[in-house]
Amino acid sequence: MRAVDSIVKKRDGGELSAEEIQFFVDGYTRGDIPDYQAAAWCMAVLLRGMTHREASDLTLAMARSGDTLDLHHIAPFVVDKHSTGGVGDKTTLVVAPLVASQGLPVGKMSGRGLDFTAGTLDKLESIRGFTVTLGQEEFLRQLTEHGIVVAGQSADLAPADGKLYALRDVTGTVESMPLIASSIMSKKIAAGADAIVLDVKAGKGAFMKTEAEAEELAEVMVAIGRGAGRKVAAVVSDMNQPLGYAVGNALEVREAIDTLHGGGPTDFREHCLIVAGMMLLLADKASSLDEARSILVRSLDDGNAWHKFMEWIIAQGGDGAVLEAPGLLPSASLVEDLPSPQAGTIAEIDAYQVGRTAVLLGGGREKKGDPIDYAVGIVHHKKVGDQVENGEPLLTIHANDAGKLEQARRRLLSAIRWSNEPVAPPSHTHNIIR
Repeated sequence: MRAVDSIVKKRDGGELSAEEIQFFVDGYTRGDIPDYQAAAWCMAVLLRGMTHREASDLTLAMARSGDTLDLHHIAPFVVDKHSTGGVGDKTTLVVAPLVASQGLPVGKMSGRGLDFTAGTLDKLESIRGFTVTLGQEEFLRQLTEHGIVVAGQSADLAPADGKLYALRDVTGTVESMPLIASSIMSKKIAAGADAIVLDVKAGKGAFMKTEAEAEELAEVMVAIGRGAGRKVAAVVSDMNQPLGYAVGNALEVREAIDTLHGGGPTDFREHCLIVAGMMLLLADKASSLDEARSILVRSLDDGNAWHKFMEWIIAQGGDGAVLEAPGLLPSASLVEDLPSPQAGTIAEIDAYQVGRTAVLLGGGREKKGDPIDYAVGIVHHKKVGDQVENGEPLLTIHANDAGKLEQARRRLLSAIRWSNEPVAPPSHTHNIIR
């Protein structure tokens, strides 16, 4: 077989065999197939798509490209969650300790930011001392001793995905549905969780722009997971405006800390309760979502979730003093309110433009290997449906470069659409697929 033959076949709309997919994945993992051919292959997949069978074969090939974990000697049942990416999506920082506080082990491998969406690892690394690089033994020990671990993808687990993940970010191929599905599910299958809740976003600030696309992706991933013997559910939620108020790595950590103390933005808190609730349901820790929600609210109110968060972060090297005093997190040198240019009701906050602005400020990567500025970002003060007075602060920009601050100001103003009539806040949860 030749790599170029698979590229041409997919470019022309053909269906790749399991053998062709396995050949390409193995060759790229070994380094026999170079980045430029893998980039062309990914672009052909983005433009031509894949059948469900091809996506399943790709997922399994990527999962088998390295080691796979069996966690049953640690716990009889381990859960995981994964988000397809969004703007202001710091859900794992709350959901993981919230679920683990109920004695349900959470073993998760997370990723870096892709395009306009920031990654969980980038947020966690804004906490001084926190390490996301764990070998298999360290991953398993952390899960055994603390019942919670969130780490980067090790070189031994689904290495094909690790290489493709970074390549897609800088080659315009992030939005491909089969590549998203196979990337997510290959990591989940290799990491050994028994149950997986997929947090699938739909809207301008997501890779799936419509609810129908998000539901299709959710159904593909649920089917892949079931075929691999996992219990899987998907929560399809809105991402037309940022989730919560904060967008930016350290800023989102602060918001997560506030939420774990019983505060936080209403939409973000409720989203975390739904995702965490589905994890309890799949593990038979609750008989209904309402019962799960009640259990989780108690954990927030009595401080159990917060204490588990502290235990987790410190166990992975994070500085506990930073958690107790979030002002010690990285902070920007330029902090400026953006006043409203008019009175009215906010009809839209374009999450994509907000995410791109965070990247512009330095909070994301323009190209592979770019450094991250953990301090920069945006904190919104208003959501869709809110009334605003002329001159009232709409948001606060956190920047370390005056030129970028000026560009951010213009871009963020253009992301907001106004109405002179009342606007109903959008529904956040669209569907739950089991």
